[in-house]
Amino acid sequence: MNEFNRKGSVMQDMHVLKEALETIVRKKSWEWPEKAVIELPKDAKHGDLATNIAMTLAKICQKAPRAIAEEICAELEKHSLIEKVDIAGPGFINVTFKQSFWHEQVLRMERLKEKFGSLAYGNKRKVNVEYVSANPTGPLHIGHGRGAAVGDSMARILRFAGYDVSTEYYINDAGLQMRLLGLSVWLRMKDLCKMPVTYPEDYYKGEYIIDIAKEMLEKDPKLPTYEDAENRCYEYAMNSILNGIKQDLHDFRVEHQVWFSEASLVHDGTVEKTLNDLKERGYVYEKDNALWFKSTLFGDDKDRVLRKSDGFLTYFASDIAYHADKFNRGFEELVDVWGADHHGYVPRVAAAVETVGRNPKEDFFVILIQLVNLLRAGEPVAMSTRSGEFITLREVLDEVGVDAARFMFLSRKSDQPLDFDLDLVKQRNLENPVYYVQYAHARIKTLLRRGAENGYSLSDETSLDIIRELTDSADTALIRSALHFEDAVLDAAKAKAVHIISFYLMELAGKFHSYYANVPVLSGDEKLIKARLALLRVVGTVLRNGLNLLGVEAPETM
Repeated sequence: MNEFNRKGSVMQDMHVLKEALETIVRKKSWEWPEKAVIELPKDAKHGDLATNIAMTLAKICQKAPRAIAEEICAELEKHSLIEKVDIAGPGFINVTFKQSFWHEQVLRMERLKEKFGSLAYGNKRKVNVEYVSANPTGPLHIGHGRGAAVGDSMARILRFAGYDVSTEYYINDAGLQMRLLGLSVWLRMKDLCKMPVTYPEDYYKGEYIIDIAKEMLEKDPKLPTYEDAENRCYEYAMNSILNGIKQDLHDFRVEHQVWFSEASLVHDGTVEKTLNDLKERGYVYEKDNALWFKSTLFGDDKDRVLRKSDGFLTYFASDIAYHADKFNRGFEELVDVWGADHHGYVPRVAAAVETVGRNPKEDFFVILIQLVNLLRAGEPVAMSTRSGEFITLREVLDEVGVDAARFMFLSRKSDQPLDFDLDLVKQRNLENPVYYVQYAHARIKTLLRRGAENGYSLSDETSLDIIRELTDSADTALIRSALHFEDAVLDAAKAKAVHIISFYLMELAGKFHSYYANVPVLSGDEKLIKARLALLRVVGTVLRNGLNLLGVEAPETM
């Protein structure tokens, strides 16, 4: 089975069969078996759906599986939407639905339009999705871009699935790295003024540091000599870089509803209050002039420092306070998008979540983002960059565009390394994944225009009388593929896995391209032409809905 066709599906045919089977189980005074599965048969010739329920009932009922299957089939044959049932092997039941069922689904999809695929599954559960949250010490690199695409798309999917979602960027504007940023700009400024400078080993070296230093000197040439010059450099540089980050994200179709300052947690006493609360409850202790969190209570290999012996707080201390603050703001579930290098950090924060009275298995989820390998024609890229030691998101966007970048970032599981080939995503052919999907939508729009030009215009809502013309197995297969979108949305929301949507879209696009190659859409009987155009209009809507969840445009022409 495909990833989006698992047990627990919301697809209408599975709903119908599940309800029918549940009715039979109740009627027979049986108990519903936990291991019963409804799924697509491996071979489409065996019907629309298959179930192992008879075999999973055998032990409960103390009967042979085929005997149970016969009893179930006798009842299913009475169902108004079921065409036929067959028993296969030791007791598998194959079910084929009447064409009228599929026709009704086309009309349902057409009626729902941009709402098709949306669910009430989330039940308005308040979710905070925090992503990117890069230190404002330099421009965003391509790894941040992948995290931005995943986080933004995850938020879109969760909203579509019925959650109340707020998106957030956590600004790491406190701590050593920010002080180092201010120092780096100040030293560069002094260097530009021919003043003696000694650079520390770990200072920021990017060209953007020199640009900021020049900007500040143009505004005030005497600035390097001021007593508070370093602090002024820190403030100016942070705001300049943060504004650049915001602009890059905006151009990448990523918008955060909240920009939350780490420093605010320190300044308003939230961190101290949180640490004192944990200390009172026995989760924090003092040792060697430092403050420690008892993370070993939660399976960590050692306890972790919250405040160092020099008095400075660790990032972990702020993170505990930050996650506690999110819950205090009324969020019921937290979704964090982190780089894969934070893998070992996950159980620590999960432990902190538990200390504030939440269940980390239900209320806290981390999506880890693996590295991006930038290629050109299969070879590693040696791109010149003004940013220093990494390739920026802006450079990638300037070369390939937003749609290509977003789709490619989302075309693999987030916890797997991604090979991003710049040449591939610029190709206008079906080897390019984003082109493959977008072209399917554009081709459908072209067919609809050609149909209208030839006198086959469609009304806003197609009549059932016309849809009944869809009797070919290819028509039914395409209907089924479009319906799978509901499954994809549900599974992506449940698993917090954006790639399920991109995988689904590539499969639906493939089904359409095959349909177009084998079915004469614009030839034949007028009713049949209109029926197939109506079906393609629905498929186009599904493609557009799915692309929107990924933040990718659905072009009308290509």
